[in-house]
Amino acid sequence: MTTALILIDLMPRIIGLPLAPHSGDEVLARCRALAGAFRAAGQPVVLVRVDRPNVAQQPPGSDFADGLVQEGDITLVKRTIGAFYGTGLDERLRGLGVDTVVVAGLVTTMGVESTARAAADHGYELEFVADAMSGLAADEHEFAVARTFPRFGEVRNTADYT
Repeated sequence: MTTALILIDLMPRIIGLPLAPHSGDEVLARCRALAGAFRAAGQPVVLVRVDRPNVAQQPPGSDFADGLVQEGDITLVKRTIGAFYGTGLDERLRGLGVDTVVVAGLVTTMGVESTARAAADHGYELEFVADAMSGLAADEHEFAVARTFPRFGEVRNTADYT
């Protein structure tokens, strides 16, 4: 059994948004710590970013945050809200024997939640890192963490992994 960390949309243009209850920089720092812990344990780290569909050029800040991607990480580009549709993520995870995914990143009620729901649909066990994600509004984030995510899996904090 293998657990993989999936980090969603850690891109400068999203990190720089007015997020709550945690700033984008706080989320990025916690996600870096999570990724380091997973790498040290030999567990897969999956980094997913979004490309806007039907545009000739992506807006500035559309790459991963500087220094986030390390050798051996899996990187994917999605063109929808969640990380599973059209990316081959399920096949990559199955090929590694992954049965549990730990989800963090931006934004809680968008990319993170959409990815988590698809992961549940694919039969993965789920864990959420509440302090390593943030929303466009604090109340949306808090509702997801307190009400929605516990219905799908365990809700934890960065300190539980580092």
